[in-house]
Amino acid sequence: MMYVLLIAGFVLLIKGADFFVEGSSAAAKMLKIPPLIIGLTVVSMGTSMPEASVSISAALAGKNELAVSNVVGSNIFNLMAVCGLCSIISPLIINKETFKRDFPISIGAAALLMGIGAIGMTVGRIDGVILLALFIGFLYLMVMSAKKARQEVEDNYKTMPVWKLLIFIIGGIAAIIIGGKMVVSGASDIARTFGMSENLIGMTIVAIGTSLPELVTSVVAARKNEVDMAVGNVVGSNIFNILFILGSAATICPVVFSMENLIDSIALIMMSVLIMIFCAKTKNLSRLHGGIMFAIYIGYSVYICMR
Repeated sequence: MMYVLLIAGFVLLIKGADFFVEGSSAAAKMLKIPPLIIGLTVVSMGTSMPEASVSISAALAGKNELAVSNVVGSNIFNLMAVCGLCSIISPLIINKETFKRDFPISIGAAALLMGIGAIGMTVGRIDGVILLALFIGFLYLMVMSAKKARQEVEDNYKTMPVWKLLIFIIGGIAAIIIGGKMVVSGASDIARTFGMSENLIGMTIVAIGTSLPELVTSVVAARKNEVDMAVGNVVGSNIFNILFILGSAATICPVVFSMENLIDSIALIMMSVLIMIFCAKTKNLSRLHGGIMFAIYIGYSVYICMR
């Protein structure tokens, strides 16, 4: 049964991501909004729903000790594994605005989290409110950018009926979220049958499982040559995870910030800076860059399993 659950989950993830990317791309063209903006907002929020569900549900239950680990671990996976694999499949051209605006915002959010946690080794309710306020500011910035860029989007595209577009987007999100939960549940059951500890399952399968929507969606976007959406999905998800998900969890119930969280936050910042160095001159991530990034993630995974 657990193997059937795992396979069914992967099928839902892949098909859901396919529909979601196609629907989101059509919506971007219909509304004259660049795919990058769609990726940074609608797509990134949709694919981050599993992380939001896990962290906010835990906060409501007063058991959010792993909230920071879930967010930071997912962000590292998004950045190094998702971006790395997408770059291997199809070299990613980094939009100028992504390089100058979105990556710095993502790094700034990680640095703020590190600073808040390091000061009192906790992310309190006031900290959560600050993170949520910054998230609202980020959304406002995206709306302003979308308005500014509307005139630059070409009109020569094939129209998709609105009803079909909505089915693709909403159905895609639902399939991605349900598929992600099925994969995590099935993989966790399989891991337990092989004697893996609960801690190891949580640090690997659950963290990666909640990020599978970002992985599948970005890979599908890269294969469809929607590279702006692929990059926007990753960067937007990382910003969303810290500012909204962790902000919401901390506002509901203060979150403990451990020394491991501090180390992981520093690692996240360093990895983000490394990617900016990779694309500083050519504004793209090549297959070589992707291979290096994925290798770094494997090394990081070995480290968290051994510490």
